Amino acid sequence: QVQLVESGGGLVQPGESLRLSCAASGFTFSRYAMTWYRQAPGKEREMVAFISITGGFTNYADRVKGRFIISRDNAKNTVYLQMNSLKPEDTAVYYCNVRVAGIGSWGQGTQVTVSS
Repeated sequence: QVQLVESGGGLVQPGESLRLSCAASGFTFSRYAMTWYRQAPGKEREMVAFISITGGFTNYADRVKGRFIISRDNAKNTVYLQMNSLKPEDTAVYYCNVRVAGIGSWGQGTQVTVSS
């Protein structure tokens, strides 16, 4: 079955960086686009970044554009989210997502806290 395992979260100060990873298994990773989402306390889950199968196309939420970079390594079945210039409003649980056969799958999420 599809499994997604996020890692790399933590507590950082404003302006610092983090790189999240999402290790995928149970499906042919190189054939599927991947998406990062986040959910802050009391708010709905929102899309953060999207990457196409080959990585040739990416898309970002306006509030992270220019600060976050999504990438993937199809040889390692892993998608990354490089987060730079972090702000307190980036505090959230970050999830990766894939839709296989029309069914969306989520990992357990990784907590990112940006605070001074």
